[in-house]
Amino acid sequence: MTLDPVHVDGIADLAGRVTKQVDETDQTELAERAFEEFLDPLYRDGTVVLEPIGEHRRRKATIADVALTETPFPTQHGLDAGTINPTTFNNGLVIDVSQAAMASAPSSIELHRGRTIVMTVHSNDNTLDLSEDWLGMDRGYARRRILHAPRVDRYEQTVVHALALYRAESEHALDNTDIVDDLLVLDGPLYPTGLLKWVERDPQLKRLIIEETEFTGVIENYLQLVETFIERDVPLVGFVKNSASKAITRELRGALSTPWANDEALFRRLLTRRDEHGERLTDCLTFTGWFRSRVGTDGVLSGNELSISYNRRLDDEAYEVTFFILYDPRDDLVYRIEAPYAFTKDDEIRDKLTTHLLSEVARERGPPLAVAKADELASIDRQGKQTLRQRIEHEFDTEQQRSYNDKRWGPVAEMEL
Repeated sequence: MTLDPVHVDGIADLAGRVTKQVDETDQTELAERAFEEFLDPLYRDGTVVLEPIGEHRRRKATIADVALTETPFPTQHGLDAGTINPTTFNNGLVIDVSQAAMASAPSSIELHRGRTIVMTVHSNDNTLDLSEDWLGMDRGYARRRILHAPRVDRYEQTVVHALALYRAESEHALDNTDIVDDLLVLDGPLYPTGLLKWVERDPQLKRLIIEETEFTGVIENYLQLVETFIERDVPLVGFVKNSASKAITRELRGALSTPWANDEALFRRLLTRRDEHGERLTDCLTFTGWFRSRVGTDGVLSGNELSISYNRRLDDEAYEVTFFILYDPRDDLVYRIEAPYAFTKDDEIRDKLTTHLLSEVARERGPPLAVAKADELASIDRQGKQTLRQRIEHEFDTEQQRSYNDKRWGPVAEMEL
């Protein structure tokens, strides 16, 4: 049953009462104060956890002009991984399947055909043995394998999803490093943030990524990927389309009243330009300078929070996360671009990365072209997910576990972990 118009009006009235308590001008001034006084640098207990690289200021670039700027990177490659999302079956198995793909600009049909496919399985049956090596398929263009997820008493869906997604992505990236000559852009963060959040989320999950080889192997893959690109002197960046990080706003709370829901909201407030009538100006991309970060998950691999036995080939600072924030007013979207400090400490490389990302977003009105291509190749649409689940049901000789919501709403809603 839908809401009657009188109910809609009543709810809108409630929203209006809330709005009257929110002063937009005060929030903008507070954001500017936070940027100017507390992010240059940002301290935690007397230790610098966030600091600008180069000049600390906000900048803008006219969209029409920057879209015509020639990229400093003759070729670009993008990488992404998609999953069917975690599925529980009546026989007790919980699985997820991920495929990773790499794309290039200019395009390469042979490269685009390649896939790395990982199925992760969680089972409470101790006798189940799923250990096997990589298997080839599609005339050698693709490879696949099963991973047995470590047994947990809860978070089963979270565990199988993260293991499938990050293992497929990192393995495909490592398998194709030699193909990339100028620039690789990951669709998402530089490191597996979904795993690194486990450090503060739950002791059982933290134990997995410290003790279980399935997960320590994933972390090691990303460290090795960064090392490989640094040693080859080929820049590697992560293009984050949806960041839910609250790391900076959480650190600011000790000194300021922070009304923003997350870091993205803070930077949106900082980078939005308005005319004298309060209307959003849409002629320019706005962006910050680069920051060197050890806040939130950015500091997990650079600090002592996560102890794994991997022998790093480079100094610790080379792996540190650096980022800048880019705001596209045409769609009111905030993007975060990450890169290892080994690259961004160099003024020339930092400027080239900034120029390239600005020109790509201006032209594509969204993620860089290579990333958009990789996203299209790796994504599994709703029909594809349903087909795969039905095939797996047939192979398992069982059915997907269903709930009343499936009856009420139809096909299972896709979940985000």
